[in-house]
Amino acid sequence: MNKQIISLSNNAANRIKEIMSNAEKNSIGVRIGVKSGGCAGMSYVMEYAKKIDPSDELIEDKGVKVFIDPGAIMYLLGTEMDYKKEQFSSSFVFNNPNETERCGCGESFKV
Repeated sequence: MNKQIISLSNNAANRIKEIMSNAEKNSIGVRIGVKSGGCAGMSYVMEYAKKIDPSDELIEDKGVKVFIDPGAIMYLLGTEMDYKKEQFSSSFVFNNPNETERCGCGESFKV
């Protein structure tokens, strides 16, 4: 069995459902990628997916569609996506076993 690229916690799936219910009508899910930047070298990128890109990897988990940018797959393998609400902020959190280093603000990482 292939290891799923990314899995969603219940909190993350519920938050994505919430976001999608308020999204523009032509959004079909969320797309996750990584880009160079941040103090540790790479950062996660999330955006609405408007159309299916044939090279994207589709993950369907807990009733949510998540499209993974093909360039991000090797960085995200085995990652769990969570959503944390704290007193002053709320954000998606990526629990990524491939990270070797993470910056203090949690916005960027290194593999």
